[in-house]
Amino acid sequence: MSSNGPTTAVAANQYAPLITKCITTKQLKLAQLFHSHLIKTALTFNIFLTNRLIDLYTKCNSIESAQKTFDDLPAKNTHTWNTIITAYSRIGQFDYAHKLLDIIPKPSICSYNTLISGLTHHGYHKEAITLFKNMQKQGGNLFFDDFTLSSLIGACASLGTLELLRQLHGLIVLFGLNINAIMYNSLINAYGKCGEPSSAYNVFNQMRERNIVSWTSIVDAYTRASRLDEACLIFDKMPTKNTISWTALISGFAQNGRGNEALNLFEQMLKEGIAPSEFTFVAILSACSDLTLIEKGKQIHGNVVSTKLFNLFLYNALIDMYCKCGDTNSAKTLFEVIPNKDIVTWNSLITGFAQNGQGEESLVLFKKMTKATLKPNHVTFLGVLSACNHTGQIYEGLSLLDSMEKNHGVAPRVDHYAVLIDLLGRKNRLDEAMQLIKKAPHGLGHIGIWGALLGGSRVHGNLDIAKMAAEALFELEPENVGRYVMLSNIYAAKNKWEDAHTVRRLMKERGLKKEAAFSWIEVRNKKHEFGANDRSHCQMEEIYEVIGVLAHQLKEAGYLPHRNNLLILNEDDDAY
Repeated sequence: MSSNGPTTAVAANQYAPLITKCITTKQLKLAQLFHSHLIKTALTFNIFLTNRLIDLYTKCNSIESAQKTFDDLPAKNTHTWNTIITAYSRIGQFDYAHKLLDIIPKPSICSYNTLISGLTHHGYHKEAITLFKNMQKQGGNLFFDDFTLSSLIGACASLGTLELLRQLHGLIVLFGLNINAIMYNSLINAYGKCGEPSSAYNVFNQMRERNIVSWTSIVDAYTRASRLDEACLIFDKMPTKNTISWTALISGFAQNGRGNEALNLFEQMLKEGIAPSEFTFVAILSACSDLTLIEKGKQIHGNVVSTKLFNLFLYNALIDMYCKCGDTNSAKTLFEVIPNKDIVTWNSLITGFAQNGQGEESLVLFKKMTKATLKPNHVTFLGVLSACNHTGQIYEGLSLLDSMEKNHGVAPRVDHYAVLIDLLGRKNRLDEAMQLIKKAPHGLGHIGIWGALLGGSRVHGNLDIAKMAAEALFELEPENVGRYVMLSNIYAAKNKWEDAHTVRRLMKERGLKKEAAFSWIEVRNKKHEFGANDRSHCQMEEIYEVIGVLAHQLKEAGYLPHRNNLLILNEDDDAY
């Protein structure tokens, strides 16, 4: 190659493919060699080539080289400035990106779009909206294009800001901006995440050509709003379905407490030959957790192993499922083989141990976590305080509460106080529990705190505190019939029949009816439900025979039932 090198115009055409190749392969050393050649041939003054070179260094994660190349270029155009702003936005250095935007001689829409897009990509949605508002001060006129609005619609979806979303949608219609499939899908997704499936459906209906993303987004919009029947109708009309479509519907059923339907959909998905993703498995494991279907959960675990889709999210979902189904041994085994545990991994097992009555194991694991220099969060402390509750360790619990902000920088929330108030109530230290309520943030308006206090009062027969807690609960949740039943039973246990009748009359006046209780058990991968006074089960005779044997064994062991713990069995019972 001649030492003088090719002319500027020829060079731009000659070297452009080479730069593109470097960007594609991200070869930093080749980029540096090429840069050296441009310096030797005096082609670094070519704005086109230098802009491409800045972009090349950005894609190769060499911000220092990108900045130096930018600084060395004496005459910069708008594209040069936009390229360096993109470089800093890409790595999340928004303070410097903002400074660059402030000193651009003539910032363009593209300049703002670059920074807005970077902010939304990194999760700084509020900052992106603020920048957009500042952007409108340029020249006194509205200053945006379809790329601006596309980024902001995504920000609205993440923040759930429905009003701003509607305003942006209005601007699109008012100014007749080009709405392509991507923009339509963004609007459907945003309206869905803002809880407006009907608006999402209106946008969906305006599309002349819908793709699988459009269909999946509208299904997701309806599942988020718990309108599952409508989601199913749309899902059934889909011309083609993929893993993401199925997962959206399955997740919707699982998250809305309809785990059995979620499991049925999963089986149907497999029959149709659609391969599940890790997100599908997480959703279906959540359904197994809610239904406490341990055998089904183990089958799903086997499916995960066979598909080799293991990642940290799936490990965490499996640990959570095993803990909620009572199999902490399997959860612990999984925990020990995870190479890089995150806070969710630790929290899942700490909470799992606590919920399964293994408080000591939970406390030991918490100490291991702090030694591993992993910072606990609010969920961690809820789990470990629950462990103290289960093991009856008042001193340890109060010490942990005191250490939360002092040693770990985690401000105690009202839920943390509620756990300790429940513990104090169980130990008949109700006066201390009352004092703790006064310390808790917004404690006097928290249902869980008064519920814990009412439960402690019932156990220890403290009528004064029970009445105070019940009255607070009647104000906070007037339709929770369980609170009335509990107070009535407390009065009955103390032979305060007139007071018990008064509570029951209050229930009737408010039209409250106690729902029949039920329980369930999983046997051989099948769930069996039993309602109160329900004798419809096909094996009821055998069940009662076993119960009789157990009752006889309890009696021989010296167990005596607490006959003073009367219950309101049904609304028409006038046993008082």
